Amino acid sequence: MGAGLLFATSSTTARGTDLRSEATGLPDVIRERTLDNERSGQEVRTLRSDVDRLTREAVPGSARMREISQETTTNGRVAGLTPVKGPSVTVTLDDAHLKASEVPEGFTVDDVVVHQQDVQGVVNALWRGGAEAMQIMDQRVISTSAVRCVGNTLILQGRVYSPPFTITAVGDPDELEQALDDDPAVDIYRQYVDAVGLGYEVSRADESELPAFDGRTRLEHARPLPATD
Repeated sequence: MGAGLLFATSSTTARGTDLRSEATGLPDVIRERTLDNERSGQEVRTLRSDVDRLTREAVPGSARMREISQETTTNGRVAGLTPVKGPSVTVTLDDAHLKASEVPEGFTVDDVVVHQQDVQGVVNALWRGGAEAMQIMDQRVISTSAVRCVGNTLILQGRVYSPPFTITAVGDPDELEQALDDDPAVDIYRQYVDAVGLGYEVSRADESELPAFDGRTRLEHARPLPATD
């Protein structure tokens, strides 16, 4: 049974939708969504800049304004809307880079590439380890973030990434690393690291700064058509 299949029962990342979707995303659709997300991100950054400016200008010396400002900062940090700085752990996952003829006996080419379940397992372990904030590749992730898969590339918030994949979490490094060591899904991935040479590296940093989430925070739902006679 391949690593991807073994990870299929992992819970979804950050309570978002399934990380692995069917490989039905067409290149034109991906490019269109990427441009749309970049435009939306710029609009969000502009609006947040305006809100910050107006907040600073609104009676800066009042006790109530200081209280509101502190609440805004705290809530923004939790929601992913403000940058977060602190000690961190970064996990890097990579394909085995083997030719089909080099795949060890008993394994398939599907076993020597990183799948969404592998990324998902690391992300879930880091959240359970008390991560205060998290970033996949160069993007901050929030509770509704979902990574989708086309082949062995990841699509996160409209952007497409190829391996190696990096996941950085700000929090207590000891607790984060312990959570990785204790996680069953990550343990299975490490077995494939030993068996077929998948890449797995864990590193620490005394201080990392994760950017604010700059995508859309409003969820869009499908609505049923009005009933007809």
